[in-house]
Amino acid sequence: MTLNSLEYFETRGTNILVYNNLFTGGFNDEKNAGIELIHHGVRTAQGGAIRLSSTPEQWDLVPDIPERTVDSVNQSIGATLRYDDYDFESRVVVMPKGKGVEISVYLDKAIPAELEGNAGFNLEFLPSQYWNKVYLMDGRLNRLPRYVVGNTITRPNSEKLKQFLGYVTADDRGTGSFIEPLPLETGRDLLLAPDDPERLVRITSEDTDLMLFDGRILAQNGWYVVRSLLPAGKTGKVLSWVVTPNTIEDWVREPNVGLSQVGYLPVQPKISVIELDKNSEPLATASLHKIGIDGTVTEAFIGPVKSWGDYFKYHYVKFDFTKVTDPGVYFIQYGDVKTNNFIIGENVYDEITDATSDVWIPIHMNHMAVNEGYRMWHGEPFKEGYLQAPPNTDHFDLHAQGPTTDTKYKALEHIPGLNVGGFFDAGDFDIETGSNLGVVQNFARTWEYFQPTRDQTFVDEDQRYVDLHRPDGVPDILQYLEHGTLNLVAQAEILGHMAQTLSNSVLDNYHHLGDAASITDGLPYNPELGPYEVATDGRSSGVKDDMWAFTSRSARRDLRAATTLAAASRSLRGYNDELAARALTQSKRLLQEGTELLAKESADSRERRWGAGADIGSNLQLYIATGEQKYADKFQELLWPALDQNVNWLLLTAMDAIPEMDEAYKKKLRPYVMKYKEYIDGLEEDNPYGVPISRRNWAGSGQIVSFGTTVSFANKYFPDIVDKAAAFRVTNWLFGCHPYHNYSLVSTLGATRPKEVFYGNNRADFSFIPGNVAPGLLFRQPDHFENYDDWPFLWGQNEGTIGGNTSYLIFGSVFKSIVK
Repeated sequence: MTLNSLEYFETRGTNILVYNNLFTGGFNDEKNAGIELIHHGVRTAQGGAIRLSSTPEQWDLVPDIPERTVDSVNQSIGATLRYDDYDFESRVVVMPKGKGVEISVYLDKAIPAELEGNAGFNLEFLPSQYWNKVYLMDGRLNRLPRYVVGNTITRPNSEKLKQFLGYVTADDRGTGSFIEPLPLETGRDLLLAPDDPERLVRITSEDTDLMLFDGRILAQNGWYVVRSLLPAGKTGKVLSWVVTPNTIEDWVREPNVGLSQVGYLPVQPKISVIELDKNSEPLATASLHKIGIDGTVTEAFIGPVKSWGDYFKYHYVKFDFTKVTDPGVYFIQYGDVKTNNFIIGENVYDEITDATSDVWIPIHMNHMAVNEGYRMWHGEPFKEGYLQAPPNTDHFDLHAQGPTTDTKYKALEHIPGLNVGGFFDAGDFDIETGSNLGVVQNFARTWEYFQPTRDQTFVDEDQRYVDLHRPDGVPDILQYLEHGTLNLVAQAEILGHMAQTLSNSVLDNYHHLGDAASITDGLPYNPELGPYEVATDGRSSGVKDDMWAFTSRSARRDLRAATTLAAASRSLRGYNDELAARALTQSKRLLQEGTELLAKESADSRERRWGAGADIGSNLQLYIATGEQKYADKFQELLWPALDQNVNWLLLTAMDAIPEMDEAYKKKLRPYVMKYKEYIDGLEEDNPYGVPISRRNWAGSGQIVSFGTTVSFANKYFPDIVDKAAAFRVTNWLFGCHPYHNYSLVSTLGATRPKEVFYGNNRADFSFIPGNVAPGLLFRQPDHFENYDDWPFLWGQNEGTIGGNTSYLIFGSVFKSIVK
């Protein structure tokens, strides 16, 4: 085990990262930080740090890492870990030890008395890679459980510690205590998975007990945790472990042969990107095989494999089989690796958006009961409505209320009329207004450009009822557009502006999985009632579970709403004229007020920086909606300087204006499209897949879908500058030609091997909702891409969002139109 130039420990088949990825303050424990083990290509352990709980949950306190030190001479990495709330600091030092590493913990001051028995060093192991495998503690044999079953106790603790550990909710259920899992085993020598050489790890300690816990007792997203408590009253080196992962001699990762699981058109480019271990010798050729209607297999094509080069951890080669155009069923063979089959045919893309529009989107309709055959996805949520969030509230999930309510409502006062329309954000059940603005605009753009008449969903706003796979005579997109617009217009009319979010008031409810209608009791909270008491008339209760409206005003958000509502007003004309008129009225008002508010912000304020250019789209959409020249003039006044600064950001908005403008406008836009073409071409030099790959803490499918939409519209309007090749690279990526594995990131119709688990509201069932689009390949610093298909709980790689999935809807629509 040696310290490499990328500042992590490495031997063949094993990487040990030491605080290359840090805990985040916004989401606390995302299971993506600390000391991490990438074992034979899979990140199987993480979270190595001093923690204040045996089995930490997502919102538990995480340490700050104010200092990280790499000593290349002594081959060590050290970090300072600090909990400001307790003025508690420790140092963790990791250095090679035989075929593994030694992890040592140092204290300059003894742990605070309040943390005795709570502070300890943890390392967490991925359950899906270890369940049903054998483990030994001091030689005692056992097996890690597939489903969590274990022993717990309840115990009280200080109010301060309970608050920071996250076990106490706003009402605390009257317990004054919290659940604590008991260890599965305790000892000094732990051997994990001797029955699986790829996952075998040994952990030993000479100075402290090792405890093995199952973190899934408290939360379904918990991991197996190995833990040692820090001793009370001691300083200096207080704890040490030796962690030795098994490494298979001469191990080489199996090639990842990328392909489109949906298939290919006969005439399109067909290029498989193959991801190779750096110790793998590239082969000279690969082959394509056709499966006949009688089941026989014949070699259809053999061609050269060409090297692209290294990209982060792996080497990439390409196999081009574009010459094969005969319709049929095929698979690729590279050495001993055979892919699953796929289709070459004229109709492979026809249904790529149907599961998203028929299933995923209607299931996420808020304030409606949603049924599918024998299954009720959820009842009608949040019948009690929303309370005004109190001022100066710093909430979870980045929600916050500023120093005032910015409304006429007092803290915790009921706001009538907000529980209508809108869409669940993602795997949780809040309405993120920013996301819903994008959603409604995606629906409006889809309707205006493509007029899809697909009708597979029954929607009744009066009954507040949705039934899947039941046509009702109205195009589904119009009904989804109406549903989203209802909530946005209600916010504008009732609050006077757009809310930040409509969300849970209680963290315990925010954790909720399953039926959204059961998060709350559906009754408004009545402070005159005792806890959990229901009024005699059955119309209120003493349960503090009501949702909150976070209403701090944002000029930037109001300007985005002006854009969306103008677009929605046009699409709704002739279908819901009353709602269309209300939307247009609010669009005009929010544009005027938002522009005035933004001008009052200081030039260097975050709101001013992020809001710059937000009114460009507003003026365009209002011009299209009203025909008033003042909006067109303002749009062009703002557009061209903004394009000069960043053509990538605004080109799609600029192209939205083409059908409404004269030929001179299109001619003036042409040089910016040519500049964008340079960006497209540069992506093929940047990475082997030729798409914009994100390396942030949220994977990049959304960025790639947005890119695909832009290049598709650019091809529609400027086919002599931008061809279809870049759009095909986007579908290839989404449907399986990407790093780590070759599964489709979209659970779409036609995909031979889509991902099987996603982070949705049914994630505890290790399932998915059809039509979902995963964020995709999550980058772990400094060189590792991953996407778990056996563990749904990491939202940054597996959570489909209403914004992302409706963006896929508009991309799929324009993509199908240009390839036809």
